[in-house]
Formats: sequence, structure tokens, C-alpha cells
Amino acid sequence: MPFANLKVPADTLTPESKKKLIDAVTDAYADVYGERARATTLVLVDEVVEGGWGLGGNVLTAEMLGRS
Repeated sequence: MPFANLKVPADTLTPESKKKLIDAVTDAYADVYGERARATTLVLVDEVVEGGWGLGGNVLTAEMLGRS
């Protein structure tokens, strides 16, 4: 079963954009593994809250991500 775990900043995707992202990732797996993989491809979108990100030992904020 193909599996993708996507982490995105909280409150940055609408339900429609999440669907679009999930469809695109599923399509990518199907392109590589063939259509047989589509029905079993699992895509998990995790929304990471403010302060839940770190890069290079620094906690990323909404301001740093350009969302403030």
C-alpha cells in the first residue's frame, strides 16, 4: 500500500485544497506504480500547529513562514 504523510502549517489549506493535494499525490503514485495502486494509496495530511516546526534548531513561527 503506497503511503504519503504530508505535514503542512495548520489552517493553511481549505478542504478543497486538501482534496486537490490528496488527488495529486494519489495520481503521482498511480503514475509510478500503475492504476492498481490508486485504490490502496493512503495520503495523510497532518496540520502542524504554530511552534510545532523546527528547522536548523530554530522553532518556526507563522511570521517566519510568511503567514502573519
